[in-house]
Amino acid sequence: MKTPIIDLHCHSTISDGLFSPEDLVKYAHSKNVDILALTDHDDIDGLDRASKVAKSLGILFINGVEISVTWQKRTLHIVGLNFNNKDKDLINGLKKIRDGRDARAEKMAHGLGMAGIMGSLEGASSYSKDGAVGRIHFAQYLVEKGHAKDVKSVFKKFLTPGKPGYVNHVWSDLEEAVSWISKAGGDAVIAHPGRYEMGNKLYPKLMQDFKDLGGVGIEVVSGSQDPSQSSYFASLANEFGLSASCGSDFHGPGISFRQMGQMQTLPANCDPIWNKWPLTEGVN
Repeated sequence: MKTPIIDLHCHSTISDGLFSPEDLVKYAHSKNVDILALTDHDDIDGLDRASKVAKSLGILFINGVEISVTWQKRTLHIVGLNFNNKDKDLINGLKKIRDGRDARAEKMAHGLGMAGIMGSLEGASSYSKDGAVGRIHFAQYLVEKGHAKDVKSVFKKFLTPGKPGYVNHVWSDLEEAVSWISKAGGDAVIAHPGRYEMGNKLYPKLMQDFKDLGGVGIEVVSGSQDPSQSSYFASLANEFGLSASCGSDFHGPGISFRQMGQMQTLPANCDPIWNKWPLTEGVN
């Protein structure tokens, strides 16, 4: 029996991906993905569109979202999975975050303008298509205009602390994000923990706080963290009684670290988060 390919973290044009929700699902199908969650940043407008196509292609679709949070003055991302996407508190909470994103984009454009780069908000908006303007859209525009050779270089030169396009921003707090997801019937998961570089003291603190607030899982396997970190995060998941999740964090060809359908499998000692969901019964 074929081992199912499961991807519970990816993005469409609703946030900062290259493909529309429909085309993203079709792309996942071309990569033999069996179970897919669309997790756009702070936005769930693409879920119904993606779900419809997934059903037609025989892909099991999971509602998802990636919420930006501030914890201990650090920006973290919390993925919500398998929730009711009509829940009013979740919808209103995400809108509040997107409004903050819009204000941040205006400040970023002002900073870049002071550095002599004009028209960056309009340029970034041309890349955002369906959703709020984010840093990746500014980066794509700056590459287009020749200010850097690629997206990675843009971030180093313009969009990190101390650079002209960087804007410090306070997102929702961890308790709010976990509450929105939980009350909508979903499971909250810490996204790509390896990106946060917290060390052996802060990681356990995060896991305990997250667990105490009702958090359920952690991305043990992520396309945007080093595969060698999986064993460490598997051990943390087991220590704190958290389920394990996995996702490519795919945004599109050429701008993602990992391709869809080519993720490593979860370590054998993990408790996969999909074991909690009746709709995935029998999936190993």
